[in-house]
Amino acid sequence: MTDKKQVDVGTEAVWAGEKEYLVHGATQVPVVLSVAYNYDDMDEWYDVAIGKKKGHIYGRNTNPTVQAFEDKVKQLEGAEAATSFSTGMAAISNTLSTFLLPGDRIVSIKDTYGGTNKIFTEFLPRQQVEVMLCETGDHEQIEKEVKKGCKILYLESPTNPTVKITDLKKMADVGKRAGAIVIVDNTFGTPINQNPLALGADLVIHSATKFLGGHADALGGVVCGPEHYVEQIYHFREINGATMDPMAAYLTLRGMKTLHLRVREQSFNAMQLAKFLQQQDIVEDVYYPGLPTHPYHEIAKEQMKDFGGMLSFSVKGGVDTVRELLPKLQYAHRAANLGAVETTVGPARTTSHVECTPEERAAMGIPEGLIRVSCGIEYIDDILEDFSQAFAQLENSLEIS
Repeated sequence: MTDKKQVDVGTEAVWAGEKEYLVHGATQVPVVLSVAYNYDDMDEWYDVAIGKKKGHIYGRNTNPTVQAFEDKVKQLEGAEAATSFSTGMAAISNTLSTFLLPGDRIVSIKDTYGGTNKIFTEFLPRQQVEVMLCETGDHEQIEKEVKKGCKILYLESPTNPTVKITDLKKMADVGKRAGAIVIVDNTFGTPINQNPLALGADLVIHSATKFLGGHADALGGVVCGPEHYVEQIYHFREINGATMDPMAAYLTLRGMKTLHLRVREQSFNAMQLAKFLQQQDIVEDVYYPGLPTHPYHEIAKEQMKDFGGMLSFSVKGGVDTVRELLPKLQYAHRAANLGAVETTVGPARTTSHVECTPEERAAMGIPEGLIRVSCGIEYIDDILEDFSQAFAQLENSLEIS
């Protein structure tokens, strides 16, 4: 493989991490479904089992197809090591559980993904872990709380679903100086548009189900960073068993070959749709870091190569308007997923923050009339026309009523 510095990320998305796993002249990584691996030499078997020698012994621990996926993500993020999980939430929960003990303290932001927020507000307090959630974007408050001491500084940027931005470089420096492990959920950013490790983060997490796989047909999660951290996380995961399925790893590997093409098109489509939505009378607010009106647009410009395929907007009339509008879209799945080649829409109350109460969502600044949009790779004129006809129908029905 050519030196990383000389290869574009698009080329790496296709080639990285695969060469070692190609067998019998195949051009694609095989799906290895074997649960166990045979060794005639007992000493070799032992060396592999204790990690002294490369190899595989049991599917809950490692798998060749899964390892190829891990190696690809590792290279795309510029990390020393990576380990994978059965889902994105498994990656988050296992990583936090690896490092946090009763009496520890974690600092994060209020706008994390709903499942992550539930870990912070419900599960970690049960384990006597102190959790401090700061206003997203309030860098002074985050710095103040980190300086009080914490084991982990956990960030998500852009956030789900309001696509808020945190200055990752600044906050990573704050975390490092306080001795905290800095973890960033980069699911929305993707390795194509943002590399948190290069900005100073210790660990990067992805829900591989989303943009990495890109086809809404495989669950998975991954964390990457320094080997000494990843080894600890891997050990926790191998014992607790949230193992990535080999077929899911294969599907995600296949999806990642077009990651740079998909993300480029999705980012373009999201920008055009965001501009369109700003012109609609029934739209109250549009949330997209690519817009100059976004409060942290300048920070996003500095730390992202492009602004991504995710946006959200709120509508007048709240939930009632959402109910009327979404079924009128012809080229959008109304479903709880994102990052796929098809455009997907949905309110936070049934997608990212379905686990939360209306009061909890309000406290996080998520209006009940907010619609999250994951832009697909459809031709942009068709996306705009689809939203246009849906708004026109909505206006006509409101006039009739």
